[in-house]
Amino acid sequence: MTQDTLERFLFDDAPVRGEIVKLDASYREVLARHDYPPVLARFIGELMAAGTLLSATLKFEGTLVMQLHGTGAVRLLVVEVTSDNTIRAMARWEGDIPDVSLAELLGQDRRFMLTLDPDEGEAYQGIVGLEPDQSVADIIEHYMKHSEQLDTRLWLACGDGLAAGLMVQKMPAGHGDPEAWERIGMLAQTITPAEMLELPVRDVLYRLFNEEQVRVFDPATPRFACTCSRERVGGMLEMVGREEVDHVLAEKGSVDVTCEFCGKGYHFDLVDIEQLFAGHGTRPVGDQLH
Repeated sequence: MTQDTLERFLFDDAPVRGEIVKLDASYREVLARHDYPPVLARFIGELMAAGTLLSATLKFEGTLVMQLHGTGAVRLLVVEVTSDNTIRAMARWEGDIPDVSLAELLGQDRRFMLTLDPDEGEAYQGIVGLEPDQSVADIIEHYMKHSEQLDTRLWLACGDGLAAGLMVQKMPAGHGDPEAWERIGMLAQTITPAEMLELPVRDVLYRLFNEEQVRVFDPATPRFACTCSRERVGGMLEMVGREEVDHVLAEKGSVDVTCEFCGKGYHFDLVDIEQLFAGHGTRPVGDQLH
């Protein structure tokens, strides 16, 4: 297992920036949490790589959340990436998942949602509908072009427990060669999925752009981490409401919640619920279910 790597780069003589990522350990951690069907695992990996690339372009402290919604066999795909380079992902699905397109899996009412949730200040959310023939890369490119007014090209690959991605963006206020954007896009287009998955990221950059003036920054190391906690689950129960929680207590004798991202379980008995709704928060007890 290799270390996950994310690198940012700039073209000195062109108004273009880029990011390249290779996910190994973090992607395998996500796959280990659930028995995802192969096609769904691939789309999760592609979305994880895309989310990591987009997060690297942001200049804020907080979380980027990407969601794909539908009413088909796959109801939800979610990836969350923090400014600390942590990542988590999950999916909800029903029944058998055939090896078909993303649009076919999502069914009707397909939509892509991107949320920027800063540690301080209000969250921003954008939503776009999905076309029948769009891949994950197509969805991101379309969203960035029409919602953020940023020309973006994206290449994604996933297989054998690895996910990788390459992204280039045309900066809105740039300098240098006005034809560079098209040239760089043509060079990047020659990348193959095998090269992205098998080669070190700097070897990929050299293979693609060795005749360009490219400045590469210090690499970052994305890693899997879940932000769930007993306090967060308690807050969710408060939002559900006392009546519904009491109904579960009466039926089952306790309220047990399992995090869909990491699989960690949280147990709330009658005393816990009484304290929670009395405004005393959650007990710091060691009764999490693993």
